[in-house]
Parts: sequence; C-alpha cells; structure tokens
Amino acid sequence: MSDTTLAARGAAPAARLPRHHRASCPAGLQGRLKRALDVLGAATLLLLILPILLPIALAIRADGGPILFRHARIGLGGRSFGCLKFRSMVTDADARLARLLAEDPAAAAEWALRRKLPRDPRITRIGAFLRSTSLDELPQLLNVLRGEMSLVGPRPVVQQELDQHYSQAAADAYCAMRPGITGLWQVSGRSDTTYAERVALDTRYAREWSILLDLRILLRTIPAVLQRRGAV
Repeated sequence: MSDTTLAARGAAPAARLPRHHRASCPAGLQGRLKRALDVLGAATLLLLILPILLPIALAIRADGGPILFRHARIGLGGRSFGCLKFRSMVTDADARLARLLAEDPAAAAEWALRRKLPRDPRITRIGAFLRSTSLDELPQLLNVLRGEMSLVGPRPVVQQELDQHYSQAAADAYCAMRPGITGLWQVSGRSDTTYAERVALDTRYAREWSILLDLRILLRTIPAVLQRRGAV
C-alpha cells in the first residue's frame, strides 16, 4: 500500500490478530516514564519545528495532491492506526509500483527482500528530499501524543509485512510495543539492512527494552539522520 492509498481516510479497523498478539505496553514505573518521555518530547519537538512545517507543507502542496496521508499500520496489541507522514509519493503510486514489479524482475526481487526500492519511481522530487532527511516522518509526533506511537520502538509495519516476514515470536514482540519514530533499525543502517535483520532488531528491542536503551537510541538517531545512513 502506498503513501496515497489512505490519504483521505482514517485508520482501518483493528487488525484481526490471534489473541496472543494482543499484548500490553511496558508496565510499571519504567512504562510510565516511557510514556511521560514520549509526551514531553513530542510536544517540545513540535513547538521547536513549527517554523519549518509551513514551508514543507507549501512545497508538497505545490507538487499537487494532499500534504499529509494516513497509512494503516499495526500498532500496540495488533490494533491498526493511521500513521501520519508528509506525502512523498505521486498520487498514482499504487499503479506505478504494480507496473514496475510486473515488468522488472530485479525490482520485484529487491522489493521482496527489503520492501524498499533504491530508485523508486513513485517518489516526488520534494519527497526524495524529505525521505533522505527523515523530515517526512515529523507528523508522527502527533501519533506519539495520541498514544499510537512512541518516540522509540519498532518501525510501524503494515499487516502484510507482519504476516509475511515475522515469525510468531517476532510478531508477538512487535505487538508488545508501541511503534516508534526511531528505533534500533533506524540507527543500524535502515535500508542498508535486509528485512530479516530489521525483524531481528525489532525482536531484540522488545526483549531488551529499557529507558536507558531508549535514551541511547535517541542519541544515536541524531548522527544517523544527519549522515542519512540507509535513507531511501
């Protein structure tokens, strides 16, 4: 599913996952501290970046189509939510992707391996810049404030990815945490890694999670974004 599929719609109904996927978020004092850090951090960041949000919105609007889109992703406990991003793709992105994968075996193999394309024909010029700098993900701060995401966690996936790439144990681990704006995958190479490595990083994060780990990932995110490591 592309950037534009759910542009004008809200989140899809909750995904029908087995009962054992319906895990709870981190509990206890550390869980409360994580949520407090999310709210305080997201609110502060939104205030700081307000001056750059308007120019980005105007640039996207000038390219045609909506500024934001909501993409149905799987969140805590297997529930679906509308993950917000600045639109970075053309409005007929689904059709372009289907045509490319049907006509180009190499692109189809790359998509199957990473769910990413190094030369993606769907991405607009402003979208390429937003993705390489991770600015397209700034609206997800609103998802954090709404309790749908965390500042740090597994990157949100669609139901098809969860079904095809995650083992039962990995899916359970993923659904036990709120998806994050950044995470171990973000600071470990992003698109330079295979999808299997991404799943392993998600599982490791859920197993080893702590406030200290979150703080370390947040600190590592800054140089990773500035250096654009693995950004596609």
